[in-house]
Amino acid sequence: MRKTLKLAAAAAVFATPAMAVNMENPLYLPGAGEVYTKLGAGIMYKKANDNLAMQAKDHVGAVEFPIWRGNLDIGVGITDWLTVRGQFGYTYDGDIDRKGMHNGRLGLNARAFDGSFTDGWVWDIYADAQLGGISKMSAELVMSPNTLGGTYPLSFNYDNYSNGRWGAYLGTQVGKTWDNFTAAAFAEVLRTIGNNNNEIGISSSAKGVVNAMLAGSLPGPLVPLIPTYMSGLPDSFSVYTKSTWEYSAGLKAFYEFNSDWSLGGGFTYKHRAENVITSVDLTNSNAATIDGLTAPGTTAAITAGIADNFIGGLQDAIDEYILTVAVARMVTESVQVAVYGEYTFDDAQPKSQNGTDIKAEVGVRVNVAF
Repeated sequence: MRKTLKLAAAAAVFATPAMAVNMENPLYLPGAGEVYTKLGAGIMYKKANDNLAMQAKDHVGAVEFPIWRGNLDIGVGITDWLTVRGQFGYTYDGDIDRKGMHNGRLGLNARAFDGSFTDGWVWDIYADAQLGGISKMSAELVMSPNTLGGTYPLSFNYDNYSNGRWGAYLGTQVGKTWDNFTAAAFAEVLRTIGNNNNEIGISSSAKGVVNAMLAGSLPGPLVPLIPTYMSGLPDSFSVYTKSTWEYSAGLKAFYEFNSDWSLGGGFTYKHRAENVITSVDLTNSNAATIDGLTAPGTTAAITAGIADNFIGGLQDAIDEYILTVAVARMVTESVQVAVYGEYTFDDAQPKSQNGTDIKAEVGVRVNVAF
């Protein structure tokens, strides 16, 4: 009988859901064998700024709402100090027909100090793969609705949120808990690897602009060949982009009122680097015909002249200053629900597609440990 009771007690222990430390705590880390998920759904309101890119699109001050956002954080405790984790995010913006994964990370978090010998100070070091290369950067080249007097003839309409580049994050976080209050600071760098994992469609309106550019720049004897050249352009092309350095840093604060309720908040600074195009991968299917009527290399020279308009910095870097707040309640020992809000100030370069006057998001997050 005693043996049966012991076995029943052991089974009850293993069947009980993991007793979660508050998963909204910035220093939360799963124990060995513990799995956690944080699934969020949000709605964003955005008002475009008045930079050159927005002027060219006649989009100055335009409101984009609703923008639907989904996020998933997931992790597994390998040991009490080592976690495998992933972060994924998806955005759908129907107002500009742009959708796709806006965040993708997979990596390891190691707890170097757990506070036992450091007066309660906790130190984490982490490294993540940046998964932007999973999908191509997808866009369409179009004639600018507003050419700004001919100075901005072409624009990009982006179809997704990927830059098409793989990369790696390296970061660290330090924090401490005083009774019910926790504070933490973090910093990280991101290195992306340049490539041509992108696809840029050429719209009919963009072809009209290219046709006009050729008519105004080619010598007279070549002008009659413009229709042949234009008919040989592909439906899309790709560009080679440089590797970049990006970085972010921030502060997090958290207060646990009791075993059920908590309040968290934070400030994050993010620098997103300017994209730089080093070369253009564009071929013309009528090259043999054109070169046969003129001289070898004529088509390549015309194409190089067009490509020169794209090579160089895109002037699309952006600095973001993000304020967040979240109120959370434990529903069960292993399930927590949080309502969050986020407001972003930004300082964008003249041709950034992401500059805003207002950018705010609210949503709900469900955290589960098992």
